[in-house]
Amino acid sequence: MRKADAVKRIIVLQLIAIEFAVLVVGYALFWLKKYKPFITVQFWQKGDALVIAIYAVILLMFFLAYGAGKIGYLRSFEIFLSQAISILVTNVIAFAQLSLMNGGLVKSKYILLLTLMQLGFALFWSFFANFIYRTVFAPRDLLMVYGDRPIDDIVKKFNSRKDRFMISKKMCISEGEEAIKKEIMKRYQGLVIWDIPQKSRNDLLKFCYSKSIRVYMMPKISDVIVQGAEVLHFFDTPVMLTREFPLSFEQRVIKRLIDLICALILVILTSPIMAITAIVIKATDGGPVFYKQKRVTIGGKIFRIIKFRSMRVDAEKDGQARLASKKDPRITPVGRFIRKVRIDELPQLFNILAGDMSFVGPRPERPEIIKEYVKDMPEFRFRTKVKAGLAGYAQVYGKYNTTPYDKLKLDLIYIENYSTWLDLRLMLLTLKVLFMPDATEGVAAGQLTALKEDSREDGE
Repeated sequence: MRKADAVKRIIVLQLIAIEFAVLVVGYALFWLKKYKPFITVQFWQKGDALVIAIYAVILLMFFLAYGAGKIGYLRSFEIFLSQAISILVTNVIAFAQLSLMNGGLVKSKYILLLTLMQLGFALFWSFFANFIYRTVFAPRDLLMVYGDRPIDDIVKKFNSRKDRFMISKKMCISEGEEAIKKEIMKRYQGLVIWDIPQKSRNDLLKFCYSKSIRVYMMPKISDVIVQGAEVLHFFDTPVMLTREFPLSFEQRVIKRLIDLICALILVILTSPIMAITAIVIKATDGGPVFYKQKRVTIGGKIFRIIKFRSMRVDAEKDGQARLASKKDPRITPVGRFIRKVRIDELPQLFNILAGDMSFVGPRPERPEIIKEYVKDMPEFRFRTKVKAGLAGYAQVYGKYNTTPYDKLKLDLIYIENYSTWLDLRLMLLTLKVLFMPDATEGVAAGQLTALKEDSREDGE
């Protein structure tokens, strides 16, 4: 198994290297043939190499940030989307660099032509590389172990990635640990652990670890909290420390400075878009442009969030707080568009400037919805240990209709693993999420919240 994984990694790296080399060589040819002859600064061989190396480093940085090389891990369209954003941003930076060297704007038609050629190749290569991966490597044959809770939802999620996973058999923990251990040793390439008692889970984890068998385990809240713990070595027994404040004073100061600078820049850049949106909303039905609503931020503090109105004026005339559902009739035609491309969120930049929100953090929920969630899940309040955010971990890796329990775990991963780099990376990935349709998928018709029956794992 270890040898097969090594071969798989080598093939993936080769596929990534080939594509990366083609993209960089393409830029090198355009530099040498189209731009260098007209640049006023004189370049020799080392200078040429430096210009090309700078381009390669910038492209590589964005490839890593967006996961553009995750062949087999991401779907083909997601890989292309990651690569497309990386190419576009890198080429904008390259165009600015060339213009600075020239002392004036260089011809844009060449960089545009290069970009179109690179995007075309990236589109082809994303699907081709994933096709090679799926052809050479069959999906992992998995055994699922479950407890008393229903398994339909988690099985559906694994079945959505049949290119990677195949759950061949399901066994209830009541069948006994010994029977499960014998079964996993027969032919399976991994174990899926879903909702079983803590002791049984620990025993199976240790067994699989000793036999070098991989385990796919859905973490409980306590697992996520421990994941962010700091290991101390005061004595010869390791001590794990979970701090009372997720962010240090220095981290809070840096985070606030980033919020202020980025919010001011974006307000200036997006002001034309906001102005046009306001005019269109007002012209459509004559109702108010903005929609203000009570939300909850750090420490349970209530504030009024500002959004462009995307629903009818009487959307909640019955006074009942509810999330938007799939094909919600309350959403206006204009509202459907601005929600899809997230323009409705732009006024929240003013909430960030006011200090009610941050750029990155758990999305602020309505007090009424939080009240419903905490009835079933008191831990949902853990999300308010940091300031609410315009974008967040749960928005990048989840959906609009992700269950509160899963949303809580995603947000706790962010809280317990916080770093400035993580904030910057999530800000970059949010751009990618804008182009993914399932990120804005609503709840089912008739649901007021994202709660689902039996959505929590046992033991929490």
